[in-house]
Amino acid sequence: MKQLFQKQKTVFITTIVGLILIGILMAIPTGYEDAIIYQGTERAIGEVIKTDNSAIISSGLIQSGEQSCTVKIENGIFEGRELEGVNFLSGSLEKDKVYEVGDRALLTISFDGQEIKSVVMSDHYRLNKEIILLAIFAVFLVIFAGKNGFQAILSFIITVLMIWKILVPCYLKGYSPVWVGIIITAILTAIIIFFVYGVDKRTVAATSGALLGVMTTCILGVVFTDLFQIHGAIMPNAESLLYSGYQYLDLTAIFMSSIFIGASGAMMDLAVDITSAIAEVVEKKPDIRKKEAILSGMNVGRAAMGTMTTTLLLAYSGGYVSLLMVFMAQGTPIDHILNYKYVAAEVLDTVVGSFGLVTVAPFTAVMAGVLLTGRRKKVKETK
Repeated sequence: MKQLFQKQKTVFITTIVGLILIGILMAIPTGYEDAIIYQGTERAIGEVIKTDNSAIISSGLIQSGEQSCTVKIENGIFEGRELEGVNFLSGSLEKDKVYEVGDRALLTISFDGQEIKSVVMSDHYRLNKEIILLAIFAVFLVIFAGKNGFQAILSFIITVLMIWKILVPCYLKGYSPVWVGIIITAILTAIIIFFVYGVDKRTVAATSGALLGVMTTCILGVVFTDLFQIHGAIMPNAESLLYSGYQYLDLTAIFMSSIFIGASGAMMDLAVDITSAIAEVVEKKPDIRKKEAILSGMNVGRAAMGTMTTTLLLAYSGGYVSLLMVFMAQGTPIDHILNYKYVAAEVLDTVVGSFGLVTVAPFTAVMAGVLLTGRRKKVKETK
């Protein structure tokens, strides 16, 4: 009964803390809300009721030129009006889109009073479907995981807000990407693990183990990025930042930080698994010695590391299937493939992240073994 009450108390405290953090993060301005290019514009949703494709130039799969569309505005100050919008085509299959009658589009309307200067069709409107998908995910998470599922949702929201409201603005302002990344990762790790255990020595053990792994990954990432001669411009859309007036950004340092940030989630997962395993062993055998508890944690870590490392490999390589197909279709030798800068960057990402995972297991096993066995013995003596 006492344990149930303690668990409910922990859930209540973590939920309150989570909601307060979300409120604070939502209130923090990024400093980039009033972009000049969007001043004097209205963003609205419009339904395509007519299309004109006569200005589209087709060359095989590539289309360039522009598509004219008549759209009926569904919201905002121009709701109900029919306007002529333009959809610019750059010849890129990745970025271009062609609208059909009945499609809904996100529009940027430039105006002066009641005079419409231009209507640019940004992209197909997908926000409603994204919200539905997220809602279904949240419902299933709560149904199958209960209170833990709700806390996972809070963790998810806090992580998104921390990245968008703090991490990205700090990077844009030129703060050290590595140090900012370490601080944000440490805060998120502590918060997320706190949601799992509450105010408990298990939180300290798991957080310490995960952060030691993150630090290892950070050091290796910094060292080998330099040894591999990788420039941060290898990241998608990185050069666009430089051409947008942010020439002072250290793209290479941002790439370094992305290595340990990307692997930190798997490290947290492994640290929690090992800490929970040791806590369970100590619960069942309170008189267990520290060395035995540590070895038990190491055994759990060995079993988990194999799948975790493969998880990182699949996560990083999944988005590069088309690139691998191009290499194979062209008959590119494997030594050339591995030597290319963008491939070497992915190898660096995967191997360094996996190395961090390998170190998380012993770090967490030692921290949990030392902290949790001591606590259980004191409890037993008190009884």
